[in-house]
Amino acid sequence: MLTATDGRGREVRRPTEPAVGTMLAELRRGNEYLILERRDEEREGDWYIQVWFRDDNTYQLEYRDGVPAEHYQTRTVSQEKVLQALLGWMLDGPGWREGFMWNRIGGMFAITPGGEDEPTA
Repeated sequence: MLTATDGRGREVRRPTEPAVGTMLAELRRGNEYLILERRDEEREGDWYIQVWFRDDNTYQLEYRDGVPAEHYQTRTVSQEKVLQALLGWMLDGPGWREGFMWNRIGGMFAITPGGEDEPTA
């Protein structure tokens, strides 16, 4: 199941494209992030894409494909590009990663004894 969660704690199950667009457009101080997450019992790991609206009016976009080693990050000033990436990821569309310079940041995360990953920096 797909869920969308924002910085105010609002959670939308099975979000529509317009709902994701609205949630992205509402990002601001006090509601800085939006996370789209796939929760599937048959798929191990964490599968999500998230965006953080930063104080410098840029968007930090990240996604994870199951494991911490497959965690990537980029930044942009374009809300439209972020929306297209979010919707492309949500719909499993081809090419949603294009148009960005992605950096693998999986090395920033370490596995703790309890099995949870946490930032090391």
